[in-house]
Amino acid sequence: MGSEAAQINPAGLARRLVQDGLLSETRAQTAQTEAAGRRQPFVQYLVEQKVLDSHSIALAASEAFGVPLLDLTAVELLNVPMDLIDARLVRKHRALPLFRRGNRLFVAVSDPTNDRALDEIRFNTDLSVSAVLVEDDKLATAINKTLQAQDSSLSELADAELGEVAEGDPDAGSADEVDPKVDDAPVVRYVNKILIDAINAAASDIHFEPYERYFRIRFRQDGVLQEVANPPLTIASRLIARLKVMSRMNIAERRIPQDGRIRLKLGYSQDVDFRVNTLPTLYGEKVVLRILDSAGASVGVDKLGMDPGQQAIFLRAIKRPYGMILVTGPTGSGKTVTLYSALNLLNETGVNISTVEDPVEIQVAGINQVNMNMKTGLTFAAALRAFLRQDPDILMVGEIRDLETAEIAVKAAQTGHLVLSTLHTNDAPQSLTRLANMGVPPFNIASSVLVIMAQRLARRLCVHCRAVDELPRQTLLEEGFSEHEIDDGLNLYKAVGCERCTEGYKGRIGIFEVVEVSEGMGRTIMEGGNALDLAEQARREGFPDLRQSGLQKVKQGITSLVELNRVTRD
Repeated sequence: MGSEAAQINPAGLARRLVQDGLLSETRAQTAQTEAAGRRQPFVQYLVEQKVLDSHSIALAASEAFGVPLLDLTAVELLNVPMDLIDARLVRKHRALPLFRRGNRLFVAVSDPTNDRALDEIRFNTDLSVSAVLVEDDKLATAINKTLQAQDSSLSELADAELGEVAEGDPDAGSADEVDPKVDDAPVVRYVNKILIDAINAAASDIHFEPYERYFRIRFRQDGVLQEVANPPLTIASRLIARLKVMSRMNIAERRIPQDGRIRLKLGYSQDVDFRVNTLPTLYGEKVVLRILDSAGASVGVDKLGMDPGQQAIFLRAIKRPYGMILVTGPTGSGKTVTLYSALNLLNETGVNISTVEDPVEIQVAGINQVNMNMKTGLTFAAALRAFLRQDPDILMVGEIRDLETAEIAVKAAQTGHLVLSTLHTNDAPQSLTRLANMGVPPFNIASSVLVIMAQRLARRLCVHCRAVDELPRQTLLEEGFSEHEIDDGLNLYKAVGCERCTEGYKGRIGIFEVVEVSEGMGRTIMEGGNALDLAEQARREGFPDLRQSGLQKVKQGITSLVELNRVTRD
């Protein structure tokens, strides 16, 4: 007596695949039975179990049943009419609405014989339904991407994913009266899900961006923005309002920028803070959340990416009893993590450390940390003056922005205190001239500054998929490699991309320019030298600049030449 599978005759698409010689009758019968047992569409089963590839199935189905075959990657998913079909039906039948023409709805399916799906969609929409054949793997990707962003799918998110959300800063006062629409459960769950996804993806920022015809959400991962969702434009205002309520902002005020803070409590031991900023744009308010994860403080100096010589200069400087250490670079280049790596080494019971930041991004026990507050007059300069009256040993200033702050910091460095701070300049020599341009006398700069560091963050190549990058000799010379390095042989790598990384990269590494203010450098400063003069003096003393340090990372296979050009381009 035959098995149960043998008693089932292949039907519909399965029969056609048997007739075309793509499947044996026995294999088709077994596949139908197993797919039914899993409550899985037949085509999905074939593709996921690697019985057949989706393209072969689609070609056979299109020819057999006379249904047009469409490349789904050419369809703009932002415009699909998801408001016409419940998300449960889309998932259940693996069918995605593409567009509507009058009273007819065109639906993407990978099995045109699935009459039950088309009938149910026809019943629920009260529209005529026409099938459009697509490849199953592309259909799965499109459905996942579309449903991830839909308000109708939010009710299926589990509250268990989230521990507790403490909304806003407790010192910021009470929020305005909440619009009932802001607190509807789907929107709450969706915002919470986005925050959790960003943390799990190790993102540094989340961007909520309204445009004329669509709304998008992007994560900044490894320094590069990646689009992760496109919620319906109709719920954009509700998402923005929810974020503003969580951040203790005025939800009625949409004409001016606002700042706030959200604290996400994950379990009992981990808190993640979000710094929130709104900005009125042409088509609504854009909201950006900066993720302030205190876990960043645990990065050791040896993990930052300095070469041995640079690390030795840095460690020697932070062990000095007084003087100033300046770190420079654009926003998001890792300056704060570098400074806190130093503070962690210095954080001992016998040392008084105070910091003032805008805001405090990394919270560390044993360090007196102050948030700058312009509304109350607590500026960087005011906090520094207060610190100096509290017997400090080490001071950290979030940023030197003006002459008043610079003068107090320099005076502190000259009177027995170690001062760490940041500047917004492109490289180390420009930092010295920036202080001079602020009005700090050259002799004060030369006598107080110990080390100037410039840094960038470059994405690390994924070790699982990187490939050798063959480049012409002339190109290598133009990029900055020496004749000697090329003659010795260079093994450069390029990004490829796999399931373990993002576009061929995973994680980031620091690229540094570390310049010690030596006697010669001090003399150049005293003589009023400009940034070019200081850069030339640094080159003569053997301090590699950012480009040279980056080329060493490329040479070691840590990053690619393309990535280096992205972060150090002139």
